[in-house]
Amino acid sequence: MPRSVTPSPLWLVRPRSDGGSDYVSFQPSQGAVEMREGSHLPPQMPLLKRRRSLAVEEAEACRRRLQQEAGYHRSEPLF
Repeated sequence: MPRSVTPSPLWLVRPRSDGGSDYVSFQPSQGAVEMREGSHLPPQMPLLKRRRSLAVEEAEACRRRLQQEAGYHRSEPLF
């Protein structure tokens, strides 16, 4: 049975028409991945909209869907 590899932190960003960005960050967390969704319009503080814990495989499927269907792309951390 293959072992899961611990993922690296990852940020996905989608620009908005108002100059801000929607973001999703994936952070490894004790055998799972914490997914944080929010928005950011500098110089305001980032807004965290949703936070949840996912299995590694579920997080990978979510990442692919966001990039292929929702217009997100990899990015350096926004803040």
